[in-house]
Formats: sequence, structure tokens, C-alpha cells
Amino acid sequence: MMRKSEYALWALLVVAVIAAGTTMVSLARSPSASAANSEIYKQLDLFGEVLERVRADYVEEPKDAKLIESAINGMLTALDPHSAYLNPKHFRDMQVQTRGEFGGLGIEVTMENGVVKVVSPIEDTPAARAGLMSGDLITHLDKEQILGLTLQEAVEKMRGPVNSPIMLTIVREGVEDPFEVKVVRDMIHINPVKYNAEGDDVGYIRITTFNEQTTENLVKAVNDLEKQLGSNLKGYIIDLRNNPGALLDQAISVSDSFLDQGSIVLTRGRNLEETQRSNARKGDITDGQKIVVLINGGSASASEIVAGALQDHKRATVIGTRSFGKGSVQTIIPLGSSGALRLTTARYYTPSGRSIQAKGIDPEILVEEELPEELKKKQDVLGTRGEANLRGHLKNEATEEAEEEKSGSSSYVPEDKEKDTQLNYALDILRGIKSVDDAALKQKAEAAN
Repeated sequence: MMRKSEYALWALLVVAVIAAGTTMVSLARSPSASAANSEIYKQLDLFGEVLERVRADYVEEPKDAKLIESAINGMLTALDPHSAYLNPKHFRDMQVQTRGEFGGLGIEVTMENGVVKVVSPIEDTPAARAGLMSGDLITHLDKEQILGLTLQEAVEKMRGPVNSPIMLTIVREGVEDPFEVKVVRDMIHINPVKYNAEGDDVGYIRITTFNEQTTENLVKAVNDLEKQLGSNLKGYIIDLRNNPGALLDQAISVSDSFLDQGSIVLTRGRNLEETQRSNARKGDITDGQKIVVLINGGSASASEIVAGALQDHKRATVIGTRSFGKGSVQTIIPLGSSGALRLTTARYYTPSGRSIQAKGIDPEILVEEELPEELKKKQDVLGTRGEANLRGHLKNEATEEAEEEKSGSSSYVPEDKEKDTQLNYALDILRGIKSVDDAALKQKAEAAN
């Protein structure tokens, strides 16, 4: 990470080269430049020359702002997959997402074959009230086709001011022709915590993301389930499957909610003085109730901090499959009116000192979901995706050179709870039908064979 003085110099050089390429040359050759920085000045000189050639000779007149933004993005994406430049709009969108409130339709979506696919409409939102269904394909927005847009671009078009309408063209399985649905945008509140009682004795809590409301909603969930189940309560399942993470402070706060003492996470930057340790404060919101944490290949970052902390302190039994393996911390550095820089500034470590980077959290009890045939075929071809599969990922410094990095696993979760093997295994553990020790011994025996 650049010191402030170096960053200011870099910004000055970029501004100078936009105004006049020759200014950059004279700055780069200034006699005040130290020998240690001579190489970086030489490279900036090269950058200035290339920029001026593009501005002067490209077949069409380029936009200076776009050139510089692309150059910055190129520099950051060359570092690792998680560092990036956020232009002012993307920075605002990120801030909106972490607050959990925005003007939109209220649908979780993905991209499939060039069109937007509805994963699920969020309860009591414009999308749900308009009758959108899981599996619907959105092909046009206000009669303009989606084909050619990225998922982010399509999502940006669907968001907008409250009370403003948008026309969606829908293709639905079982309906012969495409049809149009008018949806009026409203304020969408993303609840990161969903919960219910499983039977009359287990509290099930699913944390979908770590935004500014996560800990507050977690406390509410525990209080409500405790009142509902009373003395029958045998424990809680904390489902972190397919939770991609987000805010570090919320991961620390959620972990603290279940711990009375000890460290939660250690973050270590390039310099020793950048090392920070977060510790738990006294107070367990469950009063020591048993906890099972569910993870899979879609559990990343903040999810891994929580799973790792509770696992190391033996506060919870972790069940499922190996997590994604994103063990790095990104710092958002605002750049005034020019957006922000998302920069990887540290690695994080679990309380016992484990680095999860490109490794992931391994559950105490490995339980894999049975994949449908179509997903089995895809997985056979594509394999599973984890941090270790990402091009340019940070290496795990504890990994021996000959040792292969490996992280991630299947992220499939059945919609039907009766077919959810991981969930049902967790229920059996809490109800005493299955034993953690017996499961561990069985897995060791299977590994030996």
C-alpha cells in the first residue's frame, strides 16, 4: 500500500500527463528523485508516453477519464482478484449494499445464457407482489434486450428511484410465449438473518451476508427462538452456506456474540506494526447453548472468520464441506469525489494462527450433499471453485512449495429441507441421535482405507 506522500506524487503525475505529456517527463527526471525511486519514475515515464500516443493516434478520440480508470483497474487487478477501483457510482452502490437498503425490485438474480435468471423474489417486495417466480428469465428491461449486458449492468438498470416503474419481459417454463410485467420500484430492506424453529427443540438461523444489520438481527433471532422453544431448546444451527462475507467488523461482532473470551481474528499486513487482534468481550447471547455451524464451498471471507473462530475455541461443531478460502482483508480507501480504492491490505488468521488463504476451513464432520445429475455433469467438467482456483490469488505463506493449494467445494444446497443432508446431520447432532466423536472416528477410518 502506498504511503500518502507517494500516492500524492502518483496522482500529481497522472494529472500532469493528462494536461501535457512533457510535464511528466520533466518531473520523472527531476534531480530530487532518489535512486531508490528511479525505476518507478522510468515506468511512469513510459506510461505517460503510451497515454499520449493513444490520445494522439487512436482511430477514434478516446475519453481521458476512461483511459485513466482502465489503467488504474489494470494495475489493481494485476495484484490479486479482490483489489479494484470503484468509480463514484460503484462506490455509492457498495455503500448502499452494506447498509442493506436501496430502491429496487426485490429479487435475487444471476446470469444464465446472456439473460437474467430470478433466483428468488424477496418476500413482501415489488417483485414478489408482481408474481415473479424462481426460475423466471428476464430478457428485456423496458423493451431493451439484456443480451450483451453484464449482470452488474443489468442490476443497475433494475435499481432506481422509489415509485418509478420498469417493464420486465419474462420467459417462464410452462408458459408458451414471453409476457411483460410492470413492476414499481420500492425501498428494499435486505434482512441478512432468517430464522425458524426446526421442530420444537432446535433454532435454525441462516446468515446470508454480513451487512450493517447482521448482528442486530442475529440477536433478535436468538431472543425470538429462545422465547418460542423455551426449555425444549437443545441448541442452534448457524447456517453460513453460500454466504460470501462482506463487513469484517460484523464478522467479529457475530463471533463475539457466541464467545465469552479469547481472540476472534488476527489481521496482519505487510509490516509488523499493521498487526491487529480482535478479542471477545464477556457475554454469550445463547447462554452456552450447543451450536452447529454449516459451511460449504460458497462460504467465504467473513463467514470463514466466524466459522474459524468458533471452531478454534471449540464453541461450535462445524459441519459441511471445505469453505472457499478467501483469507484476505480489503480496505476501502475513499478518493474524494473520484470514488474509492478497494485494496487488499492484510491476511487474516484464526485464533490458533491458521491462515485460511487459498486453503479454507475444513469442517470437523465432512458431510456432502447429493448432487442432481445435471449438476454432477457440470462439476465433473468444471470442478469446484475456490480461492486457490482464482488467477493471481495471494499465496498461503504457510503452504510448502511442493504442497498443492486447494480450497472450495460444492456450494449446492437442496431447496427441500428433507433432502438437505447437512442440515439433517446437524439436527441429529444437536438431538443426540449422532455423536461428534463417532463421526470423527468413522471419517478417520474411511480416510485410512
